Amino acid sequence: MPLTATDANTPVIMVLEDDPEIARLICMSLGEYGFRCEHVSTGQQLLARARRSAPDLCIVDLGLPDMDGMQVVRELQDGSPCAVLILTGRNDVTDRVLGLELGADDYIVKPFEPRELVARVRSILRRYQRAAAPETPTERTIARFADWTFDASRHALSAPDGREISLSAAEASLLATLLLRPNKILSREQLLGERDVDPFDRSIDVRISRLRRKLDDDPHNPRLIKTVYGAGYLFSAQVAWS
Repeated sequence: MPLTATDANTPVIMVLEDDPEIARLICMSLGEYGFRCEHVSTGQQLLARARRSAPDLCIVDLGLPDMDGMQVVRELQDGSPCAVLILTGRNDVTDRVLGLELGADDYIVKPFEPRELVARVRSILRRYQRAAAPETPTERTIARFADWTFDASRHALSAPDGREISLSAAEASLLATLLLRPNKILSREQLLGERDVDPFDRSIDVRISRLRRKLDDDPHNPRLIKTVYGAGYLFSAQVAWS
Protein backbone atom coordinates (compact mmCIF):
# COMPACT_ATOMS: atom_id res chain seq x y z
CA MET A 1 0.00 0.00 0.00
CA PRO A 2 1.51 3.39 -0.94
CA LEU A 3 2.20 6.15 1.53
CA THR A 4 -0.80 8.32 2.22
CA ALA A 5 1.10 11.62 2.38
CA THR A 6 4.27 13.06 0.92
CA ASP A 7 5.59 15.34 3.66
CA ALA A 8 8.88 13.81 4.81
CA ASN A 9 8.52 15.48 8.23
CA THR A 10 5.21 13.76 8.92
CA PRO A 11 5.39 10.79 11.34
CA VAL A 12 5.51 7.43 9.58
CA ILE A 13 3.05 4.80 10.82
CA MET A 14 3.58 1.15 9.92
CA VAL A 15 0.35 -0.85 9.93
CA LEU A 16 0.68 -4.61 10.45
CA GLU A 17 -2.74 -6.06 9.61
CA ASP A 18 -3.61 -9.13 7.52
CA ASP A 19 -7.19 -8.01 6.82
CA PRO A 20 -6.96 -5.62 3.82
CA GLU A 21 -10.27 -3.90 4.62
CA ILE A 22 -9.26 -3.10 8.19
CA ALA A 23 -5.84 -1.98 6.98
CA ARG A 24 -7.49 0.32 4.44
CA LEU A 25 -9.71 1.84 7.17
CA ILE A 26 -6.73 2.43 9.47
CA CYS A 27 -4.58 4.03 6.77
CA MET A 28 -7.45 6.16 5.46
CA SER A 29 -8.33 7.40 8.97
CA LEU A 30 -4.74 8.32 9.79
CA GLY A 31 -4.10 9.74 6.32
CA GLU A 32 -6.98 12.19 6.79
CA TYR A 33 -5.04 13.67 9.71
CA GLY A 34 -1.76 13.96 7.79
CA PHE A 35 0.02 10.79 8.89
CA ARG A 36 2.00 8.71 6.41
CA CYS A 37 0.96 5.06 6.53
CA GLU A 38 2.60 1.97 5.10
CA HIS A 39 0.79 -1.36 5.25
CA VAL A 40 2.30 -4.83 5.56
CA SER A 41 0.41 -8.07 6.15
CA THR A 42 3.00 -10.30 7.88
CA GLY A 43 5.23 -9.96 10.89
CA GLN A 44 8.37 -10.75 8.91
CA GLN A 45 7.60 -7.95 6.44
CA LEU A 46 7.25 -5.46 9.28
CA LEU A 47 10.45 -6.53 11.02
CA ALA A 48 12.42 -6.34 7.77
CA ARG A 49 11.03 -2.88 7.04
CA ALA A 50 11.77 -1.66 10.59
CA ARG A 51 15.38 -2.89 10.36
CA ARG A 52 15.94 -0.74 7.28
CA SER A 53 14.46 2.38 8.88
CA ALA A 54 12.56 2.43 12.15
CA PRO A 55 9.10 4.03 11.78
CA ASP A 56 7.75 6.50 14.31
CA LEU A 57 5.01 4.10 15.36
CA CYS A 58 3.85 0.57 14.54
CA ILE A 59 0.22 -0.54 14.78
CA VAL A 60 0.36 -4.30 15.34
CA ASP A 61 -2.38 -6.90 15.03
CA LEU A 62 -1.82 -10.01 17.15
CA GLY A 63 -3.46 -12.59 14.91
CA LEU A 64 -1.06 -12.93 11.96
CA PRO A 65 -0.55 -15.59 9.29
CA ASP A 66 3.17 -16.13 9.89
CA MET A 67 3.89 -15.44 13.58
CA ASP A 68 2.30 -14.27 16.82
CA GLY A 69 1.95 -10.51 17.15
CA MET A 70 3.48 -10.59 20.64
CA GLN A 71 6.68 -11.96 19.13
CA VAL A 72 6.65 -9.08 16.66
CA VAL A 73 6.41 -6.58 19.52
CA ARG A 74 9.27 -8.31 21.35
CA GLU A 75 11.54 -8.34 18.31
CA LEU A 76 10.73 -4.73 17.47
CA GLN A 77 11.80 -3.57 20.91
CA ASP A 78 14.94 -5.72 20.83
CA GLY A 79 16.10 -4.67 17.36
CA SER A 80 14.31 -1.52 16.17
CA PRO A 81 12.80 0.23 19.21
CA CYS A 82 9.82 2.40 18.31
CA ALA A 83 6.39 3.28 19.60
CA VAL A 84 3.90 0.40 19.39
CA LEU A 85 0.11 0.36 19.47
CA ILE A 86 -1.51 -3.09 19.60
CA LEU A 87 -4.82 -3.22 17.70
CA THR A 88 -6.44 -6.63 17.99
CA GLY A 89 -9.59 -8.66 18.44
CA ARG A 90 -8.15 -10.28 21.57
CA ASN A 91 -9.91 -8.77 24.60
CA ASP A 92 -8.11 -10.69 27.31
CA VAL A 93 -6.51 -9.00 30.32
CA THR A 94 -3.52 -11.36 30.09
CA ASP A 95 -2.85 -10.26 26.52
CA ARG A 96 -3.12 -6.58 27.52
CA VAL A 97 -0.63 -6.98 30.37
CA LEU A 98 1.77 -9.07 28.29
CA GLY A 99 1.69 -6.54 25.46
CA LEU A 100 2.56 -3.71 27.85
CA GLU A 101 5.25 -5.84 29.52
CA LEU A 102 6.87 -6.37 26.12
CA GLY A 103 7.03 -2.63 25.49
CA ALA A 104 3.78 -1.69 23.74
CA ASP A 105 2.54 1.81 24.49
CA ASP A 106 -1.19 1.16 24.18
CA TYR A 107 -3.75 -1.55 23.40
CA ILE A 108 -7.03 -1.13 21.48
CA VAL A 109 -9.59 -3.89 20.93
CA LYS A 110 -11.51 -4.34 17.67
CA PRO A 111 -14.00 -3.16 16.59
CA PHE A 112 -12.59 0.32 17.10
CA GLU A 113 -13.68 3.90 16.57
CA PRO A 114 -11.34 5.54 13.99
CA ARG A 115 -11.32 8.84 15.88
CA GLU A 116 -10.20 7.07 19.04
CA LEU A 117 -7.41 5.38 17.09
CA VAL A 118 -6.20 8.75 15.78
CA ALA A 119 -6.35 10.23 19.31
CA ARG A 120 -4.33 7.34 20.75
CA VAL A 121 -1.71 7.63 18.01
CA ARG A 122 -1.38 11.37 18.60
CA SER A 123 -1.05 10.85 22.37
CA ILE A 124 1.72 8.25 21.97
CA LEU A 125 3.68 10.41 19.53
CA ARG A 126 3.41 13.46 21.82
CA ARG A 127 5.00 11.44 24.63
CA TYR A 128 7.93 10.46 22.42
CA GLN A 129 8.41 13.99 21.12
CA ARG A 130 8.66 15.30 24.69
CA ALA A 131 11.10 12.55 25.65
CA ALA A 132 13.28 13.23 22.61
CA ALA A 133 13.48 16.94 23.43
CA PRO A 134 14.34 17.32 27.13
CA GLU A 135 12.94 20.48 28.70
CA THR A 136 16.32 21.95 29.59
CA PRO A 137 17.48 25.39 28.50
CA THR A 138 20.59 24.08 26.75
CA GLU A 139 19.01 21.02 25.10
CA ARG A 140 21.17 18.69 27.18
CA THR A 141 20.49 15.00 26.60
CA ILE A 142 22.76 13.05 29.02
CA ALA A 143 21.34 12.43 32.50
CA ARG A 144 23.41 11.02 35.38
CA PHE A 145 21.84 9.72 38.59
CA ALA A 146 22.91 7.27 41.32
CA ASP A 147 25.90 6.16 39.18
CA TRP A 148 23.61 5.42 36.20
CA THR A 149 23.79 7.24 32.85
CA PHE A 150 20.92 7.79 30.43
CA ASP A 151 21.33 9.22 26.94
CA ALA A 152 17.87 10.52 25.97
CA SER A 153 18.87 11.09 22.36
CA ARG A 154 19.74 7.39 21.88
CA HIS A 155 17.45 5.79 24.48
CA ALA A 156 20.64 4.31 25.95
CA LEU A 157 20.93 3.35 29.65
CA SER A 158 24.27 2.42 31.24
CA ALA A 159 24.49 0.69 34.63
CA PRO A 160 27.04 1.64 37.31
CA ASP A 161 29.20 -1.34 36.29
CA GLY A 162 29.21 -0.21 32.66
CA ARG A 163 26.62 -2.68 31.34
CA GLU A 164 24.35 -1.44 28.57
CA ILE A 165 20.72 -2.00 29.58
CA SER A 166 18.22 -2.55 26.79
CA LEU A 167 15.24 -0.18 26.94
CA SER A 168 12.12 -0.27 24.85
CA ALA A 169 11.00 3.02 23.37
CA ALA A 170 8.17 3.16 25.93
CA GLU A 171 10.59 2.58 28.83
CA ALA A 172 12.97 5.26 27.56
CA SER A 173 10.13 7.75 27.22
CA LEU A 174 8.92 7.07 30.77
CA LEU A 175 12.43 7.30 32.23
CA ALA A 176 13.07 10.61 30.46
CA THR A 177 9.83 12.02 31.88
CA LEU A 178 10.84 11.00 35.42
CA LEU A 179 14.40 12.33 35.05
CA LEU A 180 13.18 15.72 33.85
CA ARG A 181 11.24 16.19 37.10
CA PRO A 182 13.22 14.49 39.89
CA ASN A 183 11.92 14.59 43.46
CA LYS A 184 8.48 15.70 42.29
CA ILE A 185 5.29 13.67 42.42
CA LEU A 186 4.04 12.92 38.91
CA SER A 187 0.50 11.69 38.37
CA ARG A 188 -0.46 8.92 35.97
CA GLU A 189 -1.82 11.60 33.65
CA GLN A 190 1.53 13.40 33.61
CA LEU A 191 3.47 10.19 33.03
CA LEU A 192 1.20 9.10 30.21
CA GLY A 193 0.88 12.57 28.72
CA GLU A 194 -2.89 12.38 28.79
CA ARG A 195 -5.51 14.48 30.57
CA ASP A 196 -8.10 11.80 31.21
CA VAL A 197 -6.83 8.40 32.33
CA ASP A 198 -9.25 5.62 33.22
CA PRO A 199 -8.89 5.02 36.99
CA PHE A 200 -8.78 1.28 36.25
CA ASP A 201 -6.01 1.68 33.67
CA ARG A 202 -2.94 -0.03 35.10
CA SER A 203 -0.69 0.38 32.06
CA ILE A 204 1.56 2.94 33.77
CA ASP A 205 1.99 0.63 36.78
CA VAL A 206 3.13 -2.16 34.46
CA ARG A 207 5.66 0.17 32.82
CA ILE A 208 6.95 1.41 36.19
CA SER A 209 7.40 -2.19 37.35
CA ARG A 210 9.32 -3.04 34.17
CA LEU A 211 11.53 0.05 34.49
CA ARG A 212 12.29 -0.73 38.14
CA ARG A 213 13.57 -4.16 37.13
CA LYS A 214 15.87 -2.59 34.53
CA LEU A 215 17.22 -0.20 37.19
CA ASP A 216 17.70 -2.98 39.79
CA ASP A 217 15.20 -1.11 41.96
CA ASP A 218 13.65 -3.41 44.58
CA PRO A 219 9.86 -3.28 43.94
CA HIS A 220 9.17 -3.93 47.64
CA ASN A 221 11.47 -1.15 48.82
CA PRO A 222 12.34 1.02 45.81
CA ARG A 223 15.04 3.64 46.28
CA LEU A 224 14.72 5.33 42.88
CA ILE A 225 11.09 5.21 41.70
CA LYS A 226 8.85 5.56 44.73
CA THR A 227 5.10 5.03 44.78
CA VAL A 228 3.11 7.87 46.34
CA TYR A 229 -0.20 6.17 47.04
CA GLY A 230 -3.19 8.03 45.68
CA ALA A 231 -0.98 10.56 43.89
CA GLY A 232 1.46 8.90 41.47
CA TYR A 233 5.20 8.27 41.38
CA LEU A 234 8.33 10.17 42.44
CA PHE A 235 11.89 9.78 41.14
CA SER A 236 13.97 9.99 44.33
CA ALA A 237 17.51 10.86 43.21
CA GLN A 238 19.60 13.83 42.20
CA VAL A 239 19.80 14.14 38.42
CA ALA A 240 22.52 16.03 36.54
CA TRP A 241 21.99 16.81 32.84
CA SER A 242 24.88 17.54 30.50
